Amino acid sequence: MWNKVKNYIEKRHLLDKSHLYIVALSGGADSVALLRVLLLLGYRVEAAHCNFNLRGAESDRDEAFVVNLCEQLSVPLHRAHFDTTTYAQLHKVSIEMAARQLRYRYFEQLRKDMNAEAVCVAHHRDDNVETLLINLLRGTGIHGLTGIQPRRDSIESGEDNTDACTVIRPMLCVSRADILEWLKSIQQDFVTDSSNMVDDVLRNKIRLDVIPLLQQINPAVMDNLQRTIEQMNEAEKIYKAYTKEALTQLIDNDHSDSNNSNSQNRLHIDIERLKLSPSPLCMLFEWLTPYGFSSATIRQIAEHLDSPSGRLWKSSTHELSIDRNRLLLSPISAELPTMRIPETGTYVYTENMRFRFNIEEDIVVDPSPNVACLDAQKVVFPLTIRPIQEGDRFVPFGMKGNKLLSDFLTDLKVPVIEKREQLVVCDANGTIVWVVNKRPSAQCCITEFTERMLKISIVHS
Repeated sequence: MWNKVKNYIEKRHLLDKSHLYIVALSGGADSVALLRVLLLLGYRVEAAHCNFNLRGAESDRDEAFVVNLCEQLSVPLHRAHFDTTTYAQLHKVSIEMAARQLRYRYFEQLRKDMNAEAVCVAHHRDDNVETLLINLLRGTGIHGLTGIQPRRDSIESGEDNTDACTVIRPMLCVSRADILEWLKSIQQDFVTDSSNMVDDVLRNKIRLDVIPLLQQINPAVMDNLQRTIEQMNEAEKIYKAYTKEALTQLIDNDHSDSNNSNSQNRLHIDIERLKLSPSPLCMLFEWLTPYGFSSATIRQIAEHLDSPSGRLWKSSTHELSIDRNRLLLSPISAELPTMRIPETGTYVYTENMRFRFNIEEDIVVDPSPNVACLDAQKVVFPLTIRPIQEGDRFVPFGMKGNKLLSDFLTDLKVPVIEKREQLVVCDANGTIVWVVNKRPSAQCCITEFTERMLKISIVHS
């Protein structure tokens, strides 16, 4: 077995003998074999054990075994104790998820403290096949068919991922039977977690019930499924290369409003160009999944590409809308504030935006969209800066009658996402004197009789 692991490590460049590694050591057969084989191959390792206090005396037995084993092998050991049940209740997660989060948070912090390269865990071929079957049962795409990866870097897990940790799995090339046979050959004992022998969770059901049935149908099922995983990993490389290049050609930055500080974070795809791709659904999956959209939502988007403008879908962080002939993706912005402006001066409206209010005797109209030049005698302080509200009406410069502000923005082809972020400046009478970056009101515009000008400017930082 150790020779298989040696070749697997070398072929995939998983470990370097000049670096230090942490072995996640539970005391079970798999982790004990991992520790013994890495020592045999000459790698620098230390062990880490987590006691989750979930199995009473059995948990303490496992810890005592690990302590004795590390003493016998002269391997430094790091231990952590957790109140897993309380953690699960506080964070409203399952016991299994609580243990996972606690374990990987601890491992990653320990790795950083020790300046270790990675944490080595003892997943093997059978775990890999179980993961494939679990993903199939839950419904999965191509990535779910690639099984467990031999290396996962913490940066790939995302900074907000609670189980982010740099992990290496050197034993994916061997089976559980290989491990048990090798441990027997070197007369190495181990402990057994009794909870793994009860089919009370999905993985245990697959391990104890489903796989034995599949092996009755085809004794080579584990090897065959492992080959499928390897083939899907190769296929995914081609898939990722194609979709990355295709999305580069499809995605554009949104510049519909160069004066809107959020527009630089918006992306869009032309719907007709998307439809010409071999699989619009795959393109949408690869584009939108990193932004938190679920597979069900993405399928719904793909089925409604011909919907009229204004159709909207949301994830926890982003929203996607149909805007005429394109899909427009934008971060969900914090609710814009309402600010009272009692007098002239400069006011910080948001972190990136300041408003400057000046009274000028020299009447020189600035045509810039981020500037409004108004007749000061027709504008009554205090003013208010606020987002658009339903039912807002104003008289656009160049028109005589008033108009619903929503209709005015529609006429300008302003995207639905941008409409909600539209700001207006109102005077003390509630009159909209400026639709910010769009149009001043005709009711307070500069005329030949204007004696003093109120100049409102926006400064983006």
